[in-house]
Amino acid sequence: MYSRKIIDETFRLKTLGLTDKQIAAQCGVSIFAVRHWRYGTRRTPESESDRADYCPRCSTGQLDPEAYPYLLGLYLGDGYIGRLHRDVTYLSIACCDTWPGLMIECTEAMSAVFPVSVFKVQRQGCTEVKGASTHWTCIFPQHGPGKKHERLIALEAWQQELVDARPDRFIRGLIHSDGCRALNRIRKKNGEGFYEYPRYHFSNVSTDIVELLTAALDQLDIPWKSHVKRQEPYLDQVTVSISRKAAVARMDTIVSPKY
Repeated sequence: MYSRKIIDETFRLKTLGLTDKQIAAQCGVSIFAVRHWRYGTRRTPESESDRADYCPRCSTGQLDPEAYPYLLGLYLGDGYIGRLHRDVTYLSIACCDTWPGLMIECTEAMSAVFPVSVFKVQRQGCTEVKGASTHWTCIFPQHGPGKKHERLIALEAWQQELVDARPDRFIRGLIHSDGCRALNRIRKKNGEGFYEYPRYHFSNVSTDIVELLTAALDQLDIPWKSHVKRQEPYLDQVTVSISRKAAVARMDTIVSPKY
């Protein structure tokens, strides 16, 4: 029997593009074991044999009430689910290298939602935080073919309950993925200098995702405005702006820095 750490490492290496032969050599196991684990035909250690227990859709597992809404926000903004083989999938969240603290919080949230081995893959300008599991599509039913803005994005009832219980965590995840806090600079009416004030922006081409954000903002009585900008032919980007002083102060307590 091999440890769960070794088994998870084989999945991690597979997402990096290594062949089964390379994975077997690096992990010190047979190539047949690597293939059995990925195809789901080899028995895992007794203590880890029923990993479906943590899935609320396949068993009686409970999702972390704080980590899940945050991870859902990250997924809707900068995440996707890929497939390793058959039923084995991986969740990937793209995190900007400018904010290393975001990677830490993303890693912690992913581990809190599912007991998976989380790893990082460096890309140009960003780092993908990944974790392999057979149950990501269970808890992120928004997954599907094509881009998110090309298909319906709607929360299921059980997801909406979790978001309604912690809309602040959901907002935090969305802003950390596709949002920012910036200074708006306006020229004074007399033409002598400028004045500045902070505001939050969130931009996305999926109107469904934008509406999920604004619904959460409405739940917390945070005022917002939106405008549409044409990005490409027949593709509009919606930007939500939060600029009132009290609203920005409230958002500061919810979002906080990306470190």
